[in-house]
Amino acid sequence: MPKGQPPEDWEMRVDIERQMLDLRHRDKVIKSWPVSTSRFGLGFEPGSFKTPTGRFMVAEKIGDGAPLWAEFKSRQPTGGISESGGDQDGILTRILWLSGLDADNANTRDRYIYFHGTNREDLIGTPASHGCIRLRNADITELFDLVPEGVRVVIG
Repeated sequence: MPKGQPPEDWEMRVDIERQMLDLRHRDKVIKSWPVSTSRFGLGFEPGSFKTPTGRFMVAEKIGDGAPLWAEFKSRQPTGGISESGGDQDGILTRILWLSGLDADNANTRDRYIYFHGTNREDLIGTPASHGCIRLRNADITELFDLVPEGVRVVIG
C-alpha cells in the first residue's frame, strides 16, 4: 500500500463465482489475482471446511520475509520448503488471518480461515481448498506486501 494512504481506502474483494481476488483502492480495481476457495462450498460451521462469506478484516499478517514455498504449521514456519502437488492443503509462503465482522462469520478467526500460498498452484482458479482462500505463492507475497493489517475484505 502506498505510504500515507489509510487502510480505510483499500478493500480486498473475493468473487466466489469468478474465483478472483480484486484489490481495490477507493472502488477502483488496482490488481487482480486468481484464487481457490473451498471445494466444500460456502458456510460458517466449525469443521465444515467451507469458505465463509460476508465482511472481514485482515487481523494478522504472518510470514514476512519467509521464502517462497515455505511451509507453516499452526502459523509458525516449519523450516521446510514444500514441493508442488500432493493431497494435503499446505499453508505456504504467507498468511493473512481473517476476522469476521458479521454475526454469521464472527467465528472466522477461531476457524483459522486465511489467505495463504499453496502447494496446489495447478488448482488455482477452481474451488479446491479446505475453507481458506489459496493464492499462488508469488501472488500471496505480492498481496502481503501491498495490504496492511486492518484492511477490509469482502467474500461473496
